[in-house]
Amino acid sequence: MLVAIALLPLVVAGAVVVNTSAQTMNSNLDDITSNSSLPRTTTVTDRDGQPIAWIYDQRRTPVTPDRISDQMKKSIVAIEDRRFYEHKGVDVRGSVRALVANLSSGGVEEGASTIDQQYVKNYLYLISADTEQEQAAAIETSIPRKLREMKMASELDRTFDKDEILARYLNLISFGHGAFGIEEAAQTYFGVSAVDLNPSQAALLAGVVQSTSALDPWANPTGATERRNQVLQARVTAGTLTQPEADQLAKEPLGILDKPGGHPNGCIGAGGAGFFCDYALGWLKDQGFDQEKISRGGYTIKTTLDREAQRHAEAEAAAKVSPTQPGVAQATNFITPAKDSHEVLAMASSRAYGLDTNQQQTVMPLTHSLQGHGAGSIFKVFTAAAALEQGMGLDSMLAVPKRVEIEGMGDGGAPNCPAGKYCVENSGPYAGAMSLRQALATSPNTPFVNMLKETGVNRPVDIAVNLGLRSYKAPKTFNDQYSIADYVKTTKLGSFTLGPTAVDPLELANVAASLADHGRWCEPSPVLSVTGPDGNEEKIKRKPCEQVLAKPVADALANGLAGDATGTGTAAGAAGAEGWNGPISAKTGTTETSFSSAFMGFTPRWAGATYIFNDGGTPSPLCSRPVRQCGNGDLFGGEEPARTFFAVSRDMAGTYGGGGLPPVDPKYLKGNGRFDNIGPPRDRRDLFGTPLPLPGFGPRTGDQAPSLQDLANNVEDLVNQFLHR
Repeated sequence: MLVAIALLPLVVAGAVVVNTSAQTMNSNLDDITSNSSLPRTTTVTDRDGQPIAWIYDQRRTPVTPDRISDQMKKSIVAIEDRRFYEHKGVDVRGSVRALVANLSSGGVEEGASTIDQQYVKNYLYLISADTEQEQAAAIETSIPRKLREMKMASELDRTFDKDEILARYLNLISFGHGAFGIEEAAQTYFGVSAVDLNPSQAALLAGVVQSTSALDPWANPTGATERRNQVLQARVTAGTLTQPEADQLAKEPLGILDKPGGHPNGCIGAGGAGFFCDYALGWLKDQGFDQEKISRGGYTIKTTLDREAQRHAEAEAAAKVSPTQPGVAQATNFITPAKDSHEVLAMASSRAYGLDTNQQQTVMPLTHSLQGHGAGSIFKVFTAAAALEQGMGLDSMLAVPKRVEIEGMGDGGAPNCPAGKYCVENSGPYAGAMSLRQALATSPNTPFVNMLKETGVNRPVDIAVNLGLRSYKAPKTFNDQYSIADYVKTTKLGSFTLGPTAVDPLELANVAASLADHGRWCEPSPVLSVTGPDGNEEKIKRKPCEQVLAKPVADALANGLAGDATGTGTAAGAAGAEGWNGPISAKTGTTETSFSSAFMGFTPRWAGATYIFNDGGTPSPLCSRPVRQCGNGDLFGGEEPARTFFAVSRDMAGTYGGGGLPPVDPKYLKGNGRFDNIGPPRDRRDLFGTPLPLPGFGPRTGDQAPSLQDLANNVEDLVNQFLHR
């Protein structure tokens, strides 16, 4: 009696504190009741719905009461709260006894907490608390905290039936090894679903709740076994298991997995698709789905990833460039034009996505950020597009001088260049004239520099940006002072047509996709849909597509790029080596001394680009077979980059359809004559002098010199060109 009297002031004081914090308590109770803040695991899937990654703050997959085995429910009730089905959320008799005992002992200890109360305490600690101070308050040993907990537990019991409360508790609590909730616990310990837990498994999981570290069955199998058997005996006492059954189960081994299971957290767990996963999360962040929202929201993110295309892209990228080769990497991306976006089908690198730097692994966005020293002659496509807009035709004849020296477009370049001039030479002998179509296929330098002088630099730069190189408009992308686009325009950089600046591999692939899409730019999208845990699809605000190049111009250009992979084109050898024999629009590219090289190709149904570049701290020229850093570069876009592309493309064609070329408006064949006299040859020896091979057969950006047999095969074509000029 004296103890009870002594206890009364403390209880009254605690009640006053509870009443003064009623607003906060009601807010917490509303949150607990709605269960809306419960962190859930977000699943990232491929386009067919198969998981590729999991993102979570707490690895939890809530399940409904009917998806939890009765054995689990009986085990947790027996060991944690035997009177669970009798009390109203609070075991008043037990709580008063505990308070009296605590007062008598001179301190405040936990005691007589029902499952309802444990649910409230754990929810406030694991879910509601945002700071360490709030977490400490959620578990402090004080009478006011205990009274608040009892009040909220009582309200909870009036709101939900027992089965719902029990399921909520089991979905909330930690079971160790990163597993929150019974479904993840069942998968982590036994590799089964919560609904399939047997009596022994359920007893082990119910037991480890007391102390997930001390009772870890992998670290302390003896202690975990003793605790499991205690749970089995508690079930005997509760009347939900017979003594013979408990004795038999106690003899069984724990039956846990060899090592803890469970899904890895983040893009690291996506393996080779880690680069794609990283891009998808960044893209979603721009949509308002930040890391916290995704890691706690329990979304299903259905991506555009084609698993087979991804598998082939990973394999071919690593086959052509060793994943552990120091200083050099390959990136490859494939895209399909869709109604309101350009869907990214595959994104791979020769580098493995990971944290083991000894194996040259990386989590840097090699596949989707500015990299390397440029895509080389692929940029001639932008100059050609501007020329087609301004009156050139695919059959227009271009002079191909051995060297050009131009004022007002920068300075330097080829050796012995006069001050104030930009000088360019071809990398080997070419015929003195060829059509634009042939120039795109065989890639001499001088006619495109002359062409750029005629079109002006601004329009080709705008076309490059509009078709997909959007990073070129970003501030401080050049020397941390200017955007690349502004710098090139301001300086009238003649070398722009030779692609000397870093590129984003994904953006380069999207240039190809925009041309495949008849000059329509759409954002390279990695996501098809985002669905919340309630089954409702979230709204995605995609950037609107833009017609950035007139369809007739884009189609003429696509048709004009068809020669690169056939006949004497710079990628014909690679196409043949990889078994590609269909029509395709394509372009190779290699920078000066092979610091980087690239290949871009597309059909009406899909597009892609591959890019090999220095990714270490000391850039150098790159050599081929095997790809590596070396003293004198000999890597061309028509080698490993093109071979990677065509190896993947064989499978792409099987899934998304083969090649095909768009028809050409006749006015883009002959042109209007404006460009007929650009860069005329200085003498007739440039056209027919014996030292010069026929059109397109000299060493050039993106490929090597052809054979004499190839030269002989084109005599008739050269004569026809001369007669019909």
